[in-house]
Amino acid sequence: MERRDVRGHYEGLAAEYDEHWVYGPDYIPWMSARIAEALRLTATDRIADIGSGTGLFASEVAKSLQPRQPILCVDPSEAMLRQIGTPPPPGLTPIVASAEDIAEGRRDLPYEELDAMWLKESVHHLPDPAHTLRGLSERLAPGGRLLVVMLPATIQYPLFEAALTRFEELQPDPAGIVGHLRGAGLDADLTHVEHELRIDRDKYLGMVRARYMSLLATFSDSEIEKGIEEMRAAHPEPVVVFPDRFAFILGELEVAGERRGGGE
Repeated sequence: MERRDVRGHYEGLAAEYDEHWVYGPDYIPWMSARIAEALRLTATDRIADIGSGTGLFASEVAKSLQPRQPILCVDPSEAMLRQIGTPPPPGLTPIVASAEDIAEGRRDLPYEELDAMWLKESVHHLPDPAHTLRGLSERLAPGGRLLVVMLPATIQYPLFEAALTRFEELQPDPAGIVGHLRGAGLDADLTHVEHELRIDRDKYLGMVRARYMSLLATFSDSEIEKGIEEMRAAHPEPVVVFPDRFAFILGELEVAGERRGGGE
């Protein structure tokens, strides 16, 4: 999917985005806690959620962390950021900008440096992830942390076969992201977390029809409907149960500020 289509996809989905992403009452708190834990967030950290969308995870982190300075919710879609609220909650500051805008210094931030930032399921939208991640790493303070949360190269979602095949064709390899962060001078490691999802089948089919994953926007309406019929036949059960597994790639900048690694 071309970049302009990605932005249009999220602009169109903004009003109902949260409905599609809140799989159940425990999903957002679970993922937000894993992000905060991996980044070792503290209330004094200057934090940014790059590609925050409607701020689902940043909002949950802010509620539990009570940061002294608002978490920056950075997203190129103004429609998505409007869902955070007007005015936004005290712990969040929406910023209309892309990851590239931040990486290349085209958009000023309230904080000169960041202690922690995360990109959740947005790295696959970057045309040049090595370049952008390098630029983002240069916004880190000494000891700063950058976390990329992404799906692995293969998934076990109850999607139709063509969608699963296309996912594998398009999804970056997490090992490659590790290499990009190391090339940017960060000490980077890869771990995985997993959460079991239980979703009413008809609700999940509705999510697919609404193209809750940007991947699904690469299919026409007729292809989506054909895929849904395939899913109905494969999953007659009223509730679909499947693992939601994520790669967590954490890059850290040495306290001394010495960047290890080199160009790629």
